[in-house]
Amino acid sequence: MRHVLQSRVALALTAVLAMGLASTALEQQPAAGQPPQGRGEGRGQGRGGGGRGAQPLNMDDRSGFQSIFDGTLKGWDGDPALWKAENGMLVGETTAANAIKENSFVIWRGGEPADFELKLEFRMNSTNSGIQFRSQHVSPGGEGRGAVTGKWVLKGYQADIDFNNQFTGMIYEERARGFLMQRGQAVYIGSDGSKRVIGNLERNADELKALIKPGDWNYVHLIARGNTLVNIVNGQVMAMIVDDDAANRALKGLIGFQIHVGPPMRIEFRNIYLKKL
Repeated sequence: MRHVLQSRVALALTAVLAMGLASTALEQQPAAGQPPQGRGEGRGQGRGGGGRGAQPLNMDDRSGFQSIFDGTLKGWDGDPALWKAENGMLVGETTAANAIKENSFVIWRGGEPADFELKLEFRMNSTNSGIQFRSQHVSPGGEGRGAVTGKWVLKGYQADIDFNNQFTGMIYEERARGFLMQRGQAVYIGSDGSKRVIGNLERNADELKALIKPGDWNYVHLIARGNTLVNIVNGQVMAMIVDDDAANRALKGLIGFQIHVGPPMRIEFRNIYLKKL
């Protein structure tokens, strides 16, 4: 069974990344009459074509993407006491005088994407945040720990972010299944909800943490395709999930950004681009 799951994850990752790599590959085709780079005469004979590996990563490639933030709050819905547009950034901020008692979100109201890629940059100075996707709006009400008092609350998948980078790069599920994995893991979630590590990524959790820049701009590329989710930070795959828990997973939903309870904080997002698949 473990071998079968590993094979499924490998196939899923190949399929998810294929579309993003295709545009880069097309841009980097050799000129007519020239041999592909790295495949000179005498190399690869008897092995067929195809070159040696994929094209180099191009984090600036936005082929097929559309901007969903125009420098204003048009199309975004959040608490105006917490969220604002400033100098080309979408900014969430709390202060000692303007603290919050529950996590609050700014929500993109342009649709509920199913299969998509999302690219953006973030910078923060404290506490915790996250990028919500395939999420649902939660109305005020309820009791106990699950009670909701605010108007702007989401539940669902979250690409986690925190200033200390304990959680940045993970995939979490807000107000639902909680921690789905740790950074640096490929995880399979079964139909019964059980979570199993089925592989480790190229670098371990601490090596990946070293690539995240505290207090500076970091680049995120999320891919959601079918039941497969990939979280890429600064060009490194940090998390991958294949979610077969049909009773609890979501295959489409809202996109949003979180501002977290705790000490005063400021979170900034810019260059927010979406490609629906």
